[in-house]
Amino acid sequence: MIVPVILSGGSGTRLWPLSRELFPKQLINIENTHTMLQNTLLRLEGIEDINPPIIICNEVHRFMTAEQLRQIKIEPEAIILEPVGKNTAPAIAVAALKAMEQQKDPVLLVLPADHVIENISQFHTVIKAGYEYAQKDKLITFGIVPDSPETGYGYIKKGDLLDKRTGAFGIDSFVEKPNLKTAKQYVDSGLYCWNSGMFMFKASVIIRELEKYSEGVLIPCRDAIADGVQDLDFLRLNKDIFATIPSISIDYAVMEKTLNGIVIPFNGGWNDLGSFDALWQTGKKDENRNVIKGDVLIQDVRDSYISSESSLVTAVGIDKFVIVETKDAILVCPRDRVQDVKRIVLKLKDQSRNESVSHRKVYRPWGSYETMDIEQRFQVKRITVKPGAKLSLQKHFHRAEHWTVVSGTAIIIRGNEEVMLKEDESTYIPLGTLHRLENPGKIPLELIEVQSGSYLGEDDIVRFDDVYGRKEEK
Repeated sequence: MIVPVILSGGSGTRLWPLSRELFPKQLINIENTHTMLQNTLLRLEGIEDINPPIIICNEVHRFMTAEQLRQIKIEPEAIILEPVGKNTAPAIAVAALKAMEQQKDPVLLVLPADHVIENISQFHTVIKAGYEYAQKDKLITFGIVPDSPETGYGYIKKGDLLDKRTGAFGIDSFVEKPNLKTAKQYVDSGLYCWNSGMFMFKASVIIRELEKYSEGVLIPCRDAIADGVQDLDFLRLNKDIFATIPSISIDYAVMEKTLNGIVIPFNGGWNDLGSFDALWQTGKKDENRNVIKGDVLIQDVRDSYISSESSLVTAVGIDKFVIVETKDAILVCPRDRVQDVKRIVLKLKDQSRNESVSHRKVYRPWGSYETMDIEQRFQVKRITVKPGAKLSLQKHFHRAEHWTVVSGTAIIIRGNEEVMLKEDESTYIPLGTLHRLENPGKIPLELIEVQSGSYLGEDDIVRFDDVYGRKEEK
């Protein structure tokens, strides 16, 4: 049997401002109407002996991840929360150990949650070939047949051909991201594949190899699980233990050292959408090779990626540019400099700017809120509460709130009283008053919240009861 292990812990900084720390690219519908995480799971349909997946994700993304699985009717084997990011080796180690608890030595299919694959049939074919070798205790990596000299990917040099039928090769070596000249040599030689980060192996085999080559990863992973806590649908790893694990990729930890590695080349329209240039490459182009999304007007523009979320964007006389507009930020960048977008994100973080962390619309397990206006002593939000959902019982020390229902019905706890509000009705929550908001209806509850006070940060929340197990905001 095959257990998919979906690695969904990345931050996608090179796709800022679309991707943010609290809403990264794998949780966004960049490719189509489904998010990248959902597409990763949906493309597994039709593979024989496929079991429910194990999801590895960041703790702050847990509710969005669970909700996205629910939307596509997938019940995971487990959702494991990484308290801190430690690269792929610890994530895979934890998944393998957990899988061995649930199944009798399944084959793990390790897939990053942020890839695009156009040829699903070919993808299934290489998975089937990989399964054959995994059952023989081999460790398989899927290499991408390169169609250009990419400098943003690592490479795998193929060894001897093992089987014409499956197209499998031994692994000669793993190679770091090259410069352009070296990348051209790799592609021209025909001996190299891009390193996709997709793997397949038995759970017992990867555990054995980790014991052999990276015991410093495996032992604390075992302890982090043993001292972890099951919280609702999530497994929380012990943070103190997990934080001691070295940050290391599975390539360094095992694949570059093992004597049982195999690479199976794959040529099926793969892209990891790691930059805006990748979005341009995979996007639908007009007659001047532009990829246009949203409300955009252009004149004499070529080979560009232009996206608008909320405003009219216009451009005249540019070639090979990226322009991305969101409700709170605009990016303008030459296409050949998109790898440097992450430097902007670092500057935003150095200045403690919220634009690096979240969009104006922020998702919560009960729904979402969107900041409409903010000044020094007031803030206006649009709040949406899902049917049957309710916020925590809470109070604030620095702000008062005024709520006006726009649509739906609200049950509100305010101090010692409980009131029901319908459309066009409102209530006032004085500073320091215990309160809770609930949607008892069958349609989303929409309301406008006006905050006023000396401090309006999200960390001014003291929770007394919460159905989602959250504590004060950090």
